[in-house]
Amino acid sequence: MTRQEIKERIEKLEEEILDVKGRMPAHSVKPHIMRELFEREDEKAELEVELKRLSG
Repeated sequence: MTRQEIKERIEKLEEEILDVKGRMPAHSVKPHIMRELFEREDEKAELEVELKRLSG
């Protein structure tokens, strides 16, 4: 992935994270929703590390 592609994917993941958080009820969050949130947050963190690596 290029730096631009990584930046675009990070932006998309941020939107998806906000969407997932918006669907979370105040109580009794379902495991699949938490898993969905964690997967996106993990991918975002990995891409941020990769972006820093590419930036030098």
